[in-house]
Amino acid sequence: MAFPHRPDAPELPDFSMLKRLARDQLIYLLEQLPGKKDLFIEADLMSPLDRIANVSILKIVLLDLVNADKLAGRTRKYKVIFSPQKFYACEMVLEEEGIYGDVSCDEWAFSLLPLDVDLLSMELPEFFRDYFLEGDQRWINTVAQALHLLSTLYGPFPNCYGIGRCAKMSHELWRKLEEEEDGETKGRRPEIGHVFLLDRDMDFVTALCSQVVYEGLVDDTFRIKCGSVDFGPEVTSSDKSLKVLLNAEDKVFNEIRNEHFSNVFGFLSQKARNLQAQYDRRRGMDIKQMKNFVSQELKGLKQEHRLLSLHIGACESIMKKKTKQDFQELIKTEHALLEGFSIRESTSYIEEHIDRQVSPIESLRLMCLLSITENGLIPKDYRSLKTQYLQSYGPEHLLTFSNLRRAGLLTEQAPGDTLTAVESKVSKLVTDKAAGKITDAFSSLAKRSNFRAISKKLNLIPRVDGEYDLKVPRDMAYVFSGAYVPLSCRIIEQVLERRSWQGLDEVVRLLNCSELAFTDMTKEDKASSESLRLILVVFLGGCTFSEISALRFLGREKGYRFIFLTTAVTNSARLMEAMSEVKA
Repeated sequence: MAFPHRPDAPELPDFSMLKRLARDQLIYLLEQLPGKKDLFIEADLMSPLDRIANVSILKIVLLDLVNADKLAGRTRKYKVIFSPQKFYACEMVLEEEGIYGDVSCDEWAFSLLPLDVDLLSMELPEFFRDYFLEGDQRWINTVAQALHLLSTLYGPFPNCYGIGRCAKMSHELWRKLEEEEDGETKGRRPEIGHVFLLDRDMDFVTALCSQVVYEGLVDDTFRIKCGSVDFGPEVTSSDKSLKVLLNAEDKVFNEIRNEHFSNVFGFLSQKARNLQAQYDRRRGMDIKQMKNFVSQELKGLKQEHRLLSLHIGACESIMKKKTKQDFQELIKTEHALLEGFSIRESTSYIEEHIDRQVSPIESLRLMCLLSITENGLIPKDYRSLKTQYLQSYGPEHLLTFSNLRRAGLLTEQAPGDTLTAVESKVSKLVTDKAAGKITDAFSSLAKRSNFRAISKKLNLIPRVDGEYDLKVPRDMAYVFSGAYVPLSCRIIEQVLERRSWQGLDEVVRLLNCSELAFTDMTKEDKASSESLRLILVVFLGGCTFSEISALRFLGREKGYRFIFLTTAVTNSARLMEAMSEVKA
């Protein structure tokens, strides 16, 4: 489903400028060292760099290199370029190693990588753990700088909404940057009418669900990295793997990326028949027609045939893996958890999953989904599942449970004894009003999800007579087989309808964000009706391809165009791996 947009839908900005800016800045920094250079690049930077410039790599530890040169009496100039920003801690390490005076340091503010026509990534997968587990705020400046760059290039943003602590801090710092450089966007016509900032911990449920749209399934199965995927021999039908760029330029992929997986095979089969019919046209051609066919059409048909073969291979590989995993039973359990039915049966399914040692990451994911949808596990279930998990997968996972609890992903319903004791002592010492505030502080630490109440309030579980038609979806719930509308996307839809948080007070309270939801509207007469239908959604802590597909659908239905800016593309496995203390 390429989601053809209505004729009045606004045009997307051209983000190729961001690539050119990043490339030019890097070249400028490198040219400050004259002559031939040896370039040593950290492995994590290779994929993003490859998207803006072709580079050959040689990886070596800088500290060892400098010290080895010193011992050998070689004199060279060394420059360290930190990206996306330079931290004081980095310079401290160089100083501790005794090479600070030998090395010059610079910063390459490469924080926005266009992965597609409507998708920008900061490529900061570490953001989620750093902020939502460790409370490390170092990347907030990077987010603010990225927003500042976008507003500088594409005009001021007249309407801004957000929810979550990280969203609020990022917005405040970004506004300070705007004030410091007042005048840069003055008089400019806005290209983007609305900006929405959303913290990942506002909606863990969506990120924990199995993805069933094609792009999401490809990510869950093969791992899309920086907009590319490595398809192995089982997909390419050869003895080689192939790196494939997945974006709107791949015409086959663009038509199926947002489709529910159940529709994809049928589409690809029809596409294959159409392609064969175009090849068959050659039979009745004369020499002139054949010459035109070869020069104008054949190359395109061959490329389409190659892409079609790859995506058919990918679908077959996904089907084999999902059949092996009994995917239907897994989805049935997830839907039961989302709807709040058959909780005992679902718990038994998770226990069996753990006992069979299907996958430590998958078992954790299901436990977290049970916990969040049920507003925490009852203590007996929490202890039982935790014990079974540690016995099945090993005691080295113990710290992971602590992380999940701190992040609010896997909790007990009743507060711990220590918390209760502290609260009771505090309430005796201070007035009821002050005690209330302290209790609020503790309850925010406990991070209760209130999912069931939020779900009811926002109608996240559609009530459908008969079968949900996945071929002609009626709402955003199609991205989860009609069972659930992504909470993050529903919040965005509701706020955009109201142009504020008005009427959503109860939802905001249930999200534990009474003081963390904000609206920032500037008097902007220059905003055209076209720009007001162009919306930038900023996901802090990662977004999934399911959310992207859901909002693309909403855009088509309402006449909006959405642009996505995320700290990184995520999925349930990446979320769990970020919390895990046991590295694969």
